[in-house]
Amino acid sequence: MSTTREQPIFSTRAHVFQIDPATKRNWIPASKHALTVSYFYDATRNVYRIISVGGTKAIINSTITPNMTFTKTSQKFGQWADSRANTVYGLGFASEQHLSQFAEKFQEVKEAARLAREKSQDKTELTNPALNITSHQVLPSTVISSNGPGDDKLFRSQSADIEITTEKERLKKMLSEGSVPEVQWEAEFFTLQDNNNKLVAALQEANASVEQWKKQLATYQEETETLRLRVAELELQKAHDSSSEGGKEELNQTLEELELLIKAKDEEIQQLKSQKSGQWEAEEEREEMLQKLQELEGRNAELERRLHVAEQTLAEQLAEREKMQGEVTKVGELMDVKIFELSELRQGLAKLVESN
Repeated sequence: MSTTREQPIFSTRAHVFQIDPATKRNWIPASKHALTVSYFYDATRNVYRIISVGGTKAIINSTITPNMTFTKTSQKFGQWADSRANTVYGLGFASEQHLSQFAEKFQEVKEAARLAREKSQDKTELTNPALNITSHQVLPSTVISSNGPGDDKLFRSQSADIEITTEKERLKKMLSEGSVPEVQWEAEFFTLQDNNNKLVAALQEANASVEQWKKQLATYQEETETLRLRVAELELQKAHDSSSEGGKEELNQTLEELELLIKAKDEEIQQLKSQKSGQWEAEEEREEMLQKLQELEGRNAELERRLHVAEQTLAEQLAEREKMQGEVTKVGELMDVKIFELSELRQGLAKLVESN
C-alpha cells in the first residue's frame, strides 16, 4: 500500500453526525458506534482533509479551506460547515480534552491550508505573467448565495465554482487511481491499532484488579456494617426522590420555553430572509440586515446549546436516580445473603448445643 501521496497526521475517536437536510436543525447519527476521525495531508496536491470511514463507506471526506471554522457548541461536541459537501458535520467526543485536541489541530490545519493557498497563488503569478493583471485590476464577480446546513448563509464567488469543478475532477482521478481504498485501509489500520491499545490497557487493569479483589475479600466483614449504614442513607435519599419530580417538571417547562424561543427566532430569520430580495437596491441596507441575521443566528445557536445542556442535566439526574435504585437493590440482595448465612450459622450452633 502506497502512503507517499496522502499521510495521516492526527487521529481520534468520536461519534459522527450530519445535519438533517430537511429541518436544518436536527442531527442525524452517521453510525451506531464511535468512529476513527483522521486528518490527512496530500503532499502531491498540498491539501488537508478530514476523513472518517464506516465499514466500506466514507462517512466524512471534507477538504479543509481557510474560510472554514470549527465551533465548540458544548463541552464534548463540535461542528463545522462544508460548503462543497453542502452539509454540516458534528462530532461528539468522549471527553473535553479530546474535543480541545481536535479543535487545536483543526486550527493548525486551517492555517497550513491558508499558507499553502497563498504559496500556490504566488507560484501561479510567477509562472504565468499574464495573471499579474489581477494584482492591479479587481474584476467584478457575481455573488451567489446559497442556504447551507443549519441555515448558515454562505457567499461564494465564481472562483468557488471553479474549485468545485476541480474537486470533482480530483475525485474522478482518485477513483481511477484506486487511492480511495488506500485511505480506507489506512483508516482501518488506525482503528485496529487503537483497539489493540485499548485491549492492552484493559488487560493491565484486569491484572491490577486481581490484587485489589484479594484485599477486598480480607475486609469483607468490616464492609458489612458499612453496607448497613449505606442502606439507611439510600433509603433516606429515596424518600427525598419525590421532591426531585418537581425539578423534573421545571426542566420540562424550561425545555418547552426554549423550543418556543427557537421557533420564534427561526420565524424572525425567515422574515429577514424574505426581506432580503429588496436589499439589492441599497448596499448599506444589505450589510445591516446581514449583521442582524448573524446576531439572530448566534442567539439561536445559544438557545440550542442551552437546550442541549438542559437535556443532558435531565438525563444525568435520571441516570443518578436509576443508579441509586440499583445500589439499594444490590445492597438489599447482599443483606439477604448475610441474613441467610447468619440463620444457617445459628442452626449449626443449635445442633451443636443439642448434640452436647
